Amino acid sequence: MEYTKTFNELKSVFSIDKEKISIPDSDIKIHNILFQSEVPLNEFSNKTDTLINENRSFSYPVFTPGNKGSDKVILLLHGLNERSWVKYLVWAYYLAQFTDSYVILFPISFHINRSPLSWKDPRAMIPFMKYRNSSLGEINMSSFANIAISNRLTEDPMRFFKSGYQTSSDIVKLLSGVRNGEHEIIPRTANFNIFAYSIGAFLAEIILMGNPEKLFSQSKLFIFCGGSVFSNMQGSSKLIMDSLAFDRVHSYYLNDFEKTLTGKSPLVDFLHTSQIGMAFRSMIDLGRFKTFRENILIKLRDQIHSISLLKDSVIPCRGVISTLGSFDKKNIVDVLDFPYAYNHENPFPIFDFPQSKKVDYWFERVFAEATLFLA
Repeated sequence: MEYTKTFNELKSVFSIDKEKISIPDSDIKIHNILFQSEVPLNEFSNKTDTLINENRSFSYPVFTPGNKGSDKVILLLHGLNERSWVKYLVWAYYLAQFTDSYVILFPISFHINRSPLSWKDPRAMIPFMKYRNSSLGEINMSSFANIAISNRLTEDPMRFFKSGYQTSSDIVKLLSGVRNGEHEIIPRTANFNIFAYSIGAFLAEIILMGNPEKLFSQSKLFIFCGGSVFSNMQGSSKLIMDSLAFDRVHSYYLNDFEKTLTGKSPLVDFLHTSQIGMAFRSMIDLGRFKTFRENILIKLRDQIHSISLLKDSVIPCRGVISTLGSFDKKNIVDVLDFPYAYNHENPFPIFDFPQSKKVDYWFERVFAEATLFLA
């Protein structure tokens, strides 16, 4: 597949507002499916957040393979602070074509089309950025692209957990429906795999470790640019969150989070007694519930494969290796270094010829490995 050419073709035809999209010269289709999230009206959700309609009712794309009777599904999970599916369209298309799977692009809570349009509008966000910098002092990595999430996480770092909790609950609802034969596009099946990138990999690892409703007992997880515990991430970026927000979130989960888990409440009980709650706690830092985490990951080692990038400064490869590679006897983690200018946020940039040929080659290299693992 010519990545650069296909990227431009899919970008030109895709719209989240279209119910069905045909791809030129392909039997793969894209269907945008409506979803209703059951937003919890309790301590699992900020009261003001429950009023954001876009997060409760939204559409998600499904790439349907040429073989509509396929019983394979890949859930594709994206990175933090994404506001568009454009980057992921070729990823999903490749996976659908070469694994013969239905590929679900499911948005994390308050991301992509689960957030107000104003959050990605420079005119709307720049005044908030200027006010934040003037009132709090000059902030590194501040930008209109990350001001919404930066404000929200600075105000309440628990939104990081709550967004993941809601998303995992949504995924369980979605895949349980597929398993029960209730999905309008995907045939009844329990054959679920995951392709996860960046913070989506963090969420996917927790889901796989928690295995809610035993949906993921046989699932394979392919990780790209992700996989480390939270403490080894460096999320300060003009496209992710500013330095103040990252420092606030990092300090909260490393120093304060465990201290808040006292008394009796549904939230505290969930984090203490559920498998997925304990998985989240164990993925904060290497030394936190290490035996719990590694005992599960050892059992899952045949089900996980990861590709990290040498120059990734957001989720450095050394952090991924220390999380997944400490017991690695099966080469779970591969480290690549692309011979062109790339970064975590944009591993496959769009260049003109002839530089584009390098990107095409390395995209093929990564995704051929992913399809071999997930097929």
